[in-house]
Amino acid sequence: MRHLISPLDFSVEELDKLLDLANDIEKNPDKYAKACDRKKIATCFYEPSTRTRLSFEAAMLNLGGSVLGFAGADSSSAAKGESVSDTIRVISSYADICAIRHPKEGAALVAASKSTIPVINAGDGGHQHPTQTLTDLLTIRSLKGRLDNITIGLCGDLKFGRTVHSLIHALVRYENVKFVLISPEELRVPEYIREDVLKAKGIEYKEVERLEDAIGELDALYMTRVQRERFFNEEDYIRLKDFYVLNKEKLELAKDDMLILHPLPRVNEIAVEVDDDPRAVYFKQAQYGVYVRMALILTLLEIEV
Repeated sequence: MRHLISPLDFSVEELDKLLDLANDIEKNPDKYAKACDRKKIATCFYEPSTRTRLSFEAAMLNLGGSVLGFAGADSSSAAKGESVSDTIRVISSYADICAIRHPKEGAALVAASKSTIPVINAGDGGHQHPTQTLTDLLTIRSLKGRLDNITIGLCGDLKFGRTVHSLIHALVRYENVKFVLISPEELRVPEYIREDVLKAKGIEYKEVERLEDAIGELDALYMTRVQRERFFNEEDYIRLKDFYVLNKEKLELAKDDMLILHPLPRVNEIAVEVDDDPRAVYFKQAQYGVYVRMALILTLLEIEV
């Protein structure tokens, strides 16, 4: 039995196989429509979520399975003080696979250690968000045709952004990937990622504060919101929340084929006017999230079609 707690739980070869499966699901949805007949996924979301929770549920329903779970800690026995360990032990007897989101880093790993069914980390605090990373990889590979030989800009909240941390961990395993880290000083990538991931592996990267100074060299731009829920005080959040806004004027400096990605939800870091630009793929990215989660469910349940 396997779990997905970190993007590194799959080798590059396994990732490529998973993405191939997701592409086949996109092209041949009917082929997979009954693959998970009589299977159930439990979506245990201790934090608010729209895309991640609903895309897991859509994925299982598209596979012919069913869904149970909760959409907030206050609607589960966590409100009564039940531990994640106890919750997953109970859920293991109700469902065949579980997707869990929790505000505490490491909660998914704790759940996996006590579970008798596969556990998928749907986001743990500011740490990891591996299924978003799978979505990002599928989007880039499907639209660019490759995951190597690219320059990707990561912009916004690089300190607390778990999607950014997971994506860096995943992309450093591909050849000739260069990173441009675009953030204010207060929201720089954590030192452990700079030292233990980028520098330790000899990955080419640079840090800049102005988006305009870097956008012209990028093959893909990954925008993120400044997350109110990760800040300790409202004053810092208000000061930084509008630090970056991608608009048509800035896009004039970018390559004609640069991809604009965003894990969503968007607040105001991408102007609505950008939505009609053919380079804006963030809503298509959300659709890719369903395909890749379908592929992941099939893979972890060891179902072949």
